[in-house]
Amino acid sequence: MSKTVIAKYSHMGEEFEIFVDSDLAYDYLTGKIKDPMKVIQAEEIFKDANKGERQSQDKVKKVFNTIDITQVVDTILKKGQVPITTEQRAKLIDEKRKQIITIIATNSIDPRTKAPHTPQRIENVMNEAKVNIDPFKNANEQVQDVLKKIDIKLPIKFAVAKIEVQIPASYANRCFGTLKHYGMKSEEWLSNGSLKANLEFPAGLKNEVLDKLNSLTKGEVEIKIQE
Repeated sequence: MSKTVIAKYSHMGEEFEIFVDSDLAYDYLTGKIKDPMKVIQAEEIFKDANKGERQSQDKVKKVFNTIDITQVVDTILKKGQVPITTEQRAKLIDEKRKQIITIIATNSIDPRTKAPHTPQRIENVMNEAKVNIDPFKNANEQVQDVLKKIDIKLPIKFAVAKIEVQIPASYANRCFGTLKHYGMKSEEWLSNGSLKANLEFPAGLKNEVLDKLNSLTKGEVEIKIQE
């Protein structure tokens, strides 16, 4: 049986409500369902769903800049309040926490050592600082708030790493896809068949990139770290 609940979104002094299946709404918020229209129980946008009072198209257009119901439902689900179970809420918070930790670990370094912070270190400090995670807010939108709360305990700097590499001819073709994946900005094929390239990527990936290139070339890659 479906569990019909009302998802609500308030903006610019206006109220927007939709009837949704709570389990399907949770699946949509966690990425298991891609089509927001599979979540709703009625293709209507309400001002007051309990009273059956529909919201006017003019106000829908004013707030959402569209009357496309798919886009409107997507916004309500992602930015509004969706009634979910305590267990579902806990899972959503855990998933958002992991996303935020990954973003910070990938893009940041310790400004004192220039070394990346490990995800475990970031998670530990977030726990110590008792950081609250919004289960409905986009992970990227929460990063700056999280950084403000943990910066006192863990100095963090978002940075970009730049390196120049020279790959021996025998490994050049094998490494080309990896170089592109990690942000190759320029390439130069030398007369001896080796490949010289400049890469630019989030500083938190530095160790990962160096390990990957050393592994692919059996340690024969030449690497120059550029400040």
